[in-house]
Amino acid sequence: MNMNEGERIIPINIEDEMRGAYIDYSMSVIISRALPDVRDGLKPVHRRVLYGMSELGVSYNKAYKKSARIVGEVLGKYHPHGDSSVYETMVRMAQEWSLRYPLVDGQGNYGSIDGDSPAAMRYTEARLKRIADEILADLEKNTVDFVPNFDDSLKEPSVMPAKFPNLLVNGTSGIAVGMATNMAPHNLTEVINGTIAYIDNREITVAELMHYVTAPDFPTGGIIHGYDGVKAAFETGRGRVLMRARANFETNSAGKEQIIVTEIPYMVNKASLIEKTAALINDKKIEGISDLRDESDRDGMRIVYDLKRDAIPNVVLNNLYKYTALQSSFGVNNVALVKGRPMTLNLKELIHYFVEHRHEVVIRRTQFELDEARKRAHILEGLLIALDNLDEVINLIRSSRDPEIARNGLMERFALSEIQARAILDMRLQRLTGLERDKIQAEYAEIMKLIDYLTSVLNDEGLRMQIIKDELNEIKERYGDGRRTSIEASTGDISYEDMIPEESMVITISHEGYIKRTSLSEYRSQSRGGVGSRGVAASKESDFTEHLFVASTHHHMLFFTEFGRVFWMKVYEIPEGGKTTKGRAIQNLINIEKDDKIRAVINVRDLKNQDFVLNHNLVFCTEKGTIKKTVLEAYSRPRTNGINAITINEGDRLLDVQLTTGNSEIIIALSSGRAIRFNETQVRPMGRNAAGVRAVTLAGPDDKVVGMVCVENASTELLVVSENGYGKRSLLEEYRITNRGGKGVKTLNVTEKTGNLVAIKGVVDTDDLMIINRSGITIRLRVADIRVIGRATQGVRLIKLTEGDQISSVAKVEMENEEEVAEALMEQSELKPEDSLQPDTQIDPEVAEDEV
Repeated sequence: MNMNEGERIIPINIEDEMRGAYIDYSMSVIISRALPDVRDGLKPVHRRVLYGMSELGVSYNKAYKKSARIVGEVLGKYHPHGDSSVYETMVRMAQEWSLRYPLVDGQGNYGSIDGDSPAAMRYTEARLKRIADEILADLEKNTVDFVPNFDDSLKEPSVMPAKFPNLLVNGTSGIAVGMATNMAPHNLTEVINGTIAYIDNREITVAELMHYVTAPDFPTGGIIHGYDGVKAAFETGRGRVLMRARANFETNSAGKEQIIVTEIPYMVNKASLIEKTAALINDKKIEGISDLRDESDRDGMRIVYDLKRDAIPNVVLNNLYKYTALQSSFGVNNVALVKGRPMTLNLKELIHYFVEHRHEVVIRRTQFELDEARKRAHILEGLLIALDNLDEVINLIRSSRDPEIARNGLMERFALSEIQARAILDMRLQRLTGLERDKIQAEYAEIMKLIDYLTSVLNDEGLRMQIIKDELNEIKERYGDGRRTSIEASTGDISYEDMIPEESMVITISHEGYIKRTSLSEYRSQSRGGVGSRGVAASKESDFTEHLFVASTHHHMLFFTEFGRVFWMKVYEIPEGGKTTKGRAIQNLINIEKDDKIRAVINVRDLKNQDFVLNHNLVFCTEKGTIKKTVLEAYSRPRTNGINAITINEGDRLLDVQLTTGNSEIIIALSSGRAIRFNETQVRPMGRNAAGVRAVTLAGPDDKVVGMVCVENASTELLVVSENGYGKRSLLEEYRITNRGGKGVKTLNVTEKTGNLVAIKGVVDTDDLMIINRSGITIRLRVADIRVIGRATQGVRLIKLTEGDQISSVAKVEMENEEEVAEALMEQSELKPEDSLQPDTQIDPEVAEDEV
């Protein structure tokens, strides 16, 4: 082998060389590029941009400077990489949809949520946000270590002092070699509350911390759907958080239903979302949307989906969640550098390392301030000695040939240090006046107090922790805000429910199927004895509240449909509305078929309590006279898309469902004017899919069941109403108990004058009736104003009907015992309490005795 003089060739195994070089490269990427430091939540590029801007003096209260100048400063001094890496970092720190609390205040085009690029750096300007000052605060007080920059010509901070947990608050993402990080942003107020709770109790568990830091809080708002991923992320540092857009249903002026999206998931490109959704609609992957457009403007986001006439909004929205980025997931992976090593951290560890860092910053700052105070006190002591011996000092200075002799003379004569002697020589003559001398003495007294305080801080960890808490509270007061991202339960999500306070709610369901919940406290706020207030904003004049009850937010609602299906909803899932709001159509909340409709609603306390579900029954009644009893336990496992509650035979439909305890008396009335009464024990329990057994024999092919009453209280009265406006109350004891399946006894003497029976209700004096006529008129009657008369009578005329009009249905308004609720709901049919019976609908005195 020919070798040049002095040349050495060392044979190296290429595998070893590659391994060594790649490990060096990996470590460099992990430590110096891609992962944030747990203490300040910044990667090196972020830290350098903020430090460079701070050195340029572009604070929040100074003028903006050109971005190109800032980028040049950072590139030339601290970050020897491409200019795009610096500018893009600065741009992202200024975007309100990227950072929960932006650190840079940008002026000019900084891009958009549609993915538009920012303007070139020569066109834009920037300065720091005020909150960035809290990350940089006390940098000059030796609070952190400074390291040489890339060419050893300058120093840069290795970490920022950071007064708040920026890593938790703003999150971050980065891909290193062999590892990655993806940390969600959180609400500043919540994080600070959690940090203070940790300082107060170091043994606090992650579960307890989650009472303070409830979930990530994204800058774009939206909804976190389901809590399991959040819980996993907080407890282990890894989890999948499901994000959904915030959508609501509206009806436009033409009467068409629309889905309006006002917030989208974090990191979703709005323009791309709309484009992909349009492609899915064109490919018929998503049905029911007739038009899609972006109406976003400076006032906020608004994506509009126009629906086709026969589309069910809830079903369309669920399809949008399923097929588009309106539902996205955020994979939490809390990897950060702890003392230069990458670690996966849970919520408590993230807070622990921040508090540890902040504690060190406070110690170093206090030590720095103490050293500075002692230096100043030392100088002031020298000045005070000089002032006490003023004449001698002046003579000594005057007699000295040069400053050095004067300095040495002062040091020898008064036992001063060189620093003190220099300070005396530098002192201006004006400091010799009486006032200036007092100022020096006052300053010395102040500085001695400060030294005592700083010394006590260094000697007392409790005092240092109090300082950290006070500074955190200050930041919370200055920058804290409310959550933007709300949390909603997903099916089977139990942990989330634990976080919902148990509260009494008034549930109202209108005749036309609008539902809402209102806090009972909103009704109770009205003083007793008031006139009452309007309880529901009627969507149409014919609409009114049909069901009203008070339930806890943790109760279950069971909705039974005409086709025999049952759907579940927790009370807290029902949309909340004020007393005067209309509420939301039930069809928009549960996936029922478009030609199906709700026939009965049951409010159940607890579906998980085995004693309760095994000792309560659901009794079903159909129009053709079939009855079925099934134990509630069969309906205690909720499913999103509902299940079959009863098999309905062809030509029949479900009429009513009641919750019983097994000891009820059942009364079923027919349109032919007959009613049957039998004990619940006559109906044997059956399975969920059973069709039932015969309850009553119909009088003919046109006869049908008009209602079912289940009562345990013998004092309940039965009210019957016929289609031509006749009705009456009868005592329950007048109906003899017979066997199930019979023809029953006469409950109203049906004649041509009365017309067929339309309703039977179990009532008490405090109830009200809503009578709906076929012409659309709704009339409210007090039950107390209807006479109690015999069973087999024709009844009295309740209302006068116009020619050709008939009563189509009767609903009982169940009054809650709360006086305020009753008062508040009295006006729902546009009637005042004293006008429950309007003059033209009062019982006619001439026909009051018109009985058989």
